[in-house]
Amino acid sequence: MDKKLYKLMNWREIEAIVYSECDNPHDYLGQQVTKEGLLIQCFLPDAKSVVVRVTGTRKTYPMEKVDEAGFFAVLLPGKKKVKYTYFITFDSENSMEIEDPYAHVYEESRKDLDAFSQGINYEIYRMLGAHVTTIDGVKGTQFAVWAPNAIRVSVVGDFNHWDGRYHQMRKDYETGVFDLFLPGVGEGDLYKFEIKKKNGDCILKADPYAFASQLRPDNASVVCSLKSFTWTDRTWMKRRDSLDMKKEAMSIYELHLASFMRTEDGGFCNYREIAPKLIDYVKKMHYTHVELMPITEHPLDASWGYQVTGYYAPTARYGTPADFQYFVNELHQAGIGIIMDWVPAHFPKDDWGLAEFDGSCLYEHQDPRQRNHPDWGTYIFNYARPEVKNFLIGSALFWAEVYHVDGIRSDAVASMLYLDYGKNQGEWVPNMYGGKENLDAEEFFKHLNSIFKKRGLSTMLIAEESTAWPNVTGDVEEGALGFDFKWNMGWMNDFTNFMQLDPLFRKGAYGQLTFSMIYNYTENFILILSHDEVVHGKSSMIYKMPGETLEEKAANLRVAYGYMFMHPGKKLLFMGQDFGQTKEWNENEEIDWSLLQYDTHKNLQEYVKDLNEFYTSQKALYSWDYEEEGFQWINHISANETILVFARKAENGEELVVVANFTPISRANYKIGVPHPGKYKEVFNSDREKYGGLGIVNPRLKVAKKEECDGFEDSIRIKVPPLGISVFRYVPEELELAGNAKAKENVKAKTTTATKKTAQSKTTGTKRSATTKSSK
Repeated sequence: MDKKLYKLMNWREIEAIVYSECDNPHDYLGQQVTKEGLLIQCFLPDAKSVVVRVTGTRKTYPMEKVDEAGFFAVLLPGKKKVKYTYFITFDSENSMEIEDPYAHVYEESRKDLDAFSQGINYEIYRMLGAHVTTIDGVKGTQFAVWAPNAIRVSVVGDFNHWDGRYHQMRKDYETGVFDLFLPGVGEGDLYKFEIKKKNGDCILKADPYAFASQLRPDNASVVCSLKSFTWTDRTWMKRRDSLDMKKEAMSIYELHLASFMRTEDGGFCNYREIAPKLIDYVKKMHYTHVELMPITEHPLDASWGYQVTGYYAPTARYGTPADFQYFVNELHQAGIGIIMDWVPAHFPKDDWGLAEFDGSCLYEHQDPRQRNHPDWGTYIFNYARPEVKNFLIGSALFWAEVYHVDGIRSDAVASMLYLDYGKNQGEWVPNMYGGKENLDAEEFFKHLNSIFKKRGLSTMLIAEESTAWPNVTGDVEEGALGFDFKWNMGWMNDFTNFMQLDPLFRKGAYGQLTFSMIYNYTENFILILSHDEVVHGKSSMIYKMPGETLEEKAANLRVAYGYMFMHPGKKLLFMGQDFGQTKEWNENEEIDWSLLQYDTHKNLQEYVKDLNEFYTSQKALYSWDYEEEGFQWINHISANETILVFARKAENGEELVVVANFTPISRANYKIGVPHPGKYKEVFNSDREKYGGLGIVNPRLKVAKKEECDGFEDSIRIKVPPLGISVFRYVPEELELAGNAKAKENVKAKTTTATKKTAQSKTTGTKRSATTKSSK
């Protein structure tokens, strides 16, 4: 070996590189200017020989193999860095020319790195992960990963035979972020990170920030750029920004994509195939939004997506990220909002995922009492660690800002807020005050929700919180967690328990119907009949209903849905419940659309369609959902009859009176109090024959009389259908007069038009007669 070259060799670091234990390879690999000239070094374990070719010249410099493991070096004349490539000949005599990864250095922003370590780099997904880019005119991919406790991290993939000795990454010692730019690696290439733990063992990990992943059971990350798709939903997004969703109608269709639609052979459909069918169905049924059970990447179908491994990747089951962008864009073009389920509560223990990511408990707690989630066999995130909070907050912002989703529903919020959730005494660690509240999770939610507001995002933030934790919704500045809406799990449990009772015994549980209004204005609630009620071995809603026949069960379900849609709060129904899905739910099967050939199911679907249309067209049913002025009890003490009467109101003066009968007994000439004198018109009735009912309706206007009832001076008498909902619109005198005037104008206009048509018809008839005679 040349003496000058020999003296320049740092044998200690060469040994670290050869044994794949180097965390600062850029200091030694690539080119370094020295007193003796330009030193170029590389580590290519399978190379027989390597030649440096200086770009733009014919100069070549054979490299000397200074270590038999495959470490090569050469000293070039001059003290100025050059552009060059390696021409490699392998032991197999195959050869190739490559760019040197260590000659093209991507400098991560110190400001961005420090912000990440503080938990406030809200676009962290632009720094960590894999990003197709160009450096010094060379195309490739910049890789970065957080693994502070690793001895060494390498990028591995098909491009280096999954050999971690190649492409060892550089560590930022202040933050624990490793990075490396790989020339020639691009869109569609598979990769993972090989991490050498402190005990010397090597593990392969998928990229936590990957934009795409392989289809299960394979689990490699996929290099993917999100810049190719062109969005055309600007009109939707601009309109969304202008709305206050608390005052808008919101009827949500919750679905599991794999159960909504399958290929003929039972396989997964593409996002692009699902979009048109879903749009047609949602528009037909008059839903305003869809809520997708988790579409973030997950390994286990049976988890329904709630055990996530890819927090930045739409699942490959249904296509590519561009396909999902198309899906969102198409729904927006059709005027449909998209809410996605998001799981910040826990993650699975798969050895290639987040668990013990760098050989230590990085994303999870060290203490097993804090780490383990006994109910689901998963790990709980460590919300006290800034980088973990940044990972999760960045994920939520990513779906809102990059994929344009309109709402994010945080799953299992209660399991995050309570340290003892699902645990026995001795299995959990109290907080610093000795309590069971998870103060770190509480701060996490406040941070998450406040940053959405500060960034001016109109994305709805929704909590699935099943306890009485106070102030889940509301302003963070006022002590709330900051969510926009909360699922009303208490209402769902109370109401379904009530509806499962034999109607003749419901009077004993009458209080379960009215209890929800006692706490209704403490949060911004969404009323739900969600997947929680029908999956995991539970029967469908129609089977929960009492009755010996399917028709009797459907009648109970009609009054249940009717009451739900008249009650204050936004609405959510799980797929299949709108037509009475009967078979047991299976995540690997499509819902049973064939049921719609039967009248009972077809009638129920027609009912929910009309119910949705009625709900979305009546401001009184949604604009004051969270204002006490929007609701008024008329009769909530008729337990023996099991009848409720109440009014719903809107700020524009619209007013509806709702009568709900939860027994199979119809009542004629039934007297109810009304808030105002005047006329009342029935505008919706669940007992119409088209829905499978008996047709007990009130076709004529009801004129209020000065007869006291229910504490009101005025009252009307109506027919109350069995197991039914009747809705009456109050018609103020001035509106009736205006309506009569308009009606007279319409009659006059129709009469004039009819006269003209008659005259025209006579003229045409004369001409036709003349023509006939002539031809004869």
